[in-house]
Amino acid sequence: MQHVFIVGSKSLGAYGGYETFVYKLTEYHQNNQDIKYHVACKANGDGCMDETKVDGVTRLSDCEFELHNAHCFKIKVPNIGPAVAIYYDLAALDYCCKYIKENKIDNAIVYILACRIGPFMNHFVKKIHNLGGKVFLNPDGHEWMRQKWSVLIRKYWKISEQLMVKHSDLIICDSVNIEKYIQKSYKQYAPKTTFIAYGAETSKSTLADDSEELLSWYEKHGLSKDNYYLVVGRFVPENNYETMIKEFMKSNTKKDFAITTNVNDKFLSELEEKLHFKNDPRIKFVGTVYNQQLLKKIRENAYAYFHGHEVGGTNPSLLEALGSTMLNLLLEVSFNREVGLDTVLYWSKKPGDLASLIAKVDKMSKEERQALGVKAKERVNTVYSWQYICDRYAEELLKK
Repeated sequence: MQHVFIVGSKSLGAYGGYETFVYKLTEYHQNNQDIKYHVACKANGDGCMDETKVDGVTRLSDCEFELHNAHCFKIKVPNIGPAVAIYYDLAALDYCCKYIKENKIDNAIVYILACRIGPFMNHFVKKIHNLGGKVFLNPDGHEWMRQKWSVLIRKYWKISEQLMVKHSDLIICDSVNIEKYIQKSYKQYAPKTTFIAYGAETSKSTLADDSEELLSWYEKHGLSKDNYYLVVGRFVPENNYETMIKEFMKSNTKKDFAITTNVNDKFLSELEEKLHFKNDPRIKFVGTVYNQQLLKKIRENAYAYFHGHEVGGTNPSLLEALGSTMLNLLLEVSFNREVGLDTVLYWSKKPGDLASLIAKVDKMSKEERQALGVKAKERVNTVYSWQYICDRYAEELLKK
């Protein structure tokens, strides 16, 4: 049996790319007799795991539980600000090393998600190699480009990425563009890389259009089917909420703009100061939706979906939109074009560009939107289905 330890996601199944990925990977592999997953989860703090709210969990102790036949362990973290993410990964790796040693596990794979612990990477890789294991890395997107970080922190992320790439046995990139970037930027280390994307589903929501759950959500937020543009994602500057809101306010559309996100009060007040969006009744912050079937239905019933993510690889919320929403409007950057190809429409950050696209899209017939929706679903089914992605992972993890 191949033991695989996953470090770097905060929990299983919450908002966030890694959280969705780990949930799906363990779900699709739960009956695979050849792979045993061990997953680190945060015990407290931002984004921590609350297994009592997840179906199918078997609690083993206060800090261990089983889900999808995966052994999950919770790591308690101190309240030390931004450095908590580094502490969390280091503590989780420490746990993995002890567990591998105590249980005499041979040939373990430790799969680290994101490049947060570069200065400590060599130490842990040596330790894991001495225990007969290997270290895989998923570098995520360009963390060092994210606007939320100070210049100093950005420098740390860049150095950290370099050191983690240098010492990893295999780098699994979720985007062709990320793989090219790793190979070009760090060619002096001759990194061993492979490409496996994130996944998505194209199955319909189990909720009907007249379901009480959906109708009461619509009523609460003043929305109705086919009468709103939608965005789902983390509320951070590099996802271009400012451009989307500003351009939507410029447009003459009669439809609403439903922003489904975890609100960051500081960023929200900065945007309000710049845009005064509260004066526009069409702009609606609707909070987060954790019920997956309800979220899928909200996506299906949207008139169109905005995707403004600028940093990173294959984004899960984009794949989910392609699998559910008829019409998708993407910011034109290489990562998004790689995923959407000709199944979507594109916009730029040039003033007026998105507003004029909204005007054009408002006039589209249902048949035109449906035709793009069918192409988008075909694209997901061909290249991004969770079954295909999880099969690729099994192939990679079980290589001798």
